[in-house]
Amino acid sequence: MVINTNTTAQNSSDLLATSSANLAKSLQRLSSGKRIISPEDDSAGLAVSMKFDAQSKRIGAAVGNISNAISFTKTQDGYLGQVNKALNRMSELAVSAQDTTKTTTDLSLYDKEFASLGSYVNDIAKKDFNGVSLFDSTAKDVTIDSDGGKFQMSKIELGGTTAYANATASSVVLTSTTSALAALNLVKTAITTLASDRAQEGVSMTRLNFSKDALTVQKTNIDSANSIISDVDVATESTNFARQNILVQSGTAMLAQANVQGQSVLRLLG
Repeated sequence: MVINTNTTAQNSSDLLATSSANLAKSLQRLSSGKRIISPEDDSAGLAVSMKFDAQSKRIGAAVGNISNAISFTKTQDGYLGQVNKALNRMSELAVSAQDTTKTTTDLSLYDKEFASLGSYVNDIAKKDFNGVSLFDSTAKDVTIDSDGGKFQMSKIELGGTTAYANATASSVVLTSTTSALAALNLVKTAITTLASDRAQEGVSMTRLNFSKDALTVQKTNIDSANSIISDVDVATESTNFARQNILVQSGTAMLAQANVQGQSVLRLLG
């Protein structure tokens, strides 16, 4: 029997330290909801989880971009619906102005309404969405995936030298049957252009919605895969926590007993 080295107490102390560390780790997992607290827990799993997490965030940003682009196109279409109403009315006025029974005064009234509607269309051409022009000559590229892939929305230009601008120019008047016929032809061309533009806009909206739906599914699957790697199984970890807690308590009790064993030497000395 020796008194300088209490190997039993040392062993008990080492085991208690291990149990205490495991208990602390289990408590961290339960409180954070994460299975991987530090790289040593699962280095390979951590690397995969980090890549999944980064990709998920990029997909979320792409979904935001697509959602804004959809809002952009819907705003465009809302204005184009009003342009459609204005052009339809302008075409009606251009036909009415060709009535030979109308006086110069009547034509003047038609012309005034025609000019007002043309000004309205020109005003719509200047509208913007968050400071970005809705109807300029620049096509808009939308990021549609986590790798920066692009989709180019069809541009819709109302100003410049387009059919819209030609039909709504101040030089287009209804002051005679001849000028009214010329105005009608210009407006009909603008209506045809509008029909094509709205059809192209519908194609863009459909494509963007499909891309958004696909990204949403992809993000859900990636988040699910990442959860399997990084998230803690609460039921399993709760069982482990209870086990480690018991080991700490029993280890503490046994360490106390190991430290008391040396007192038996006193009986020999006495």
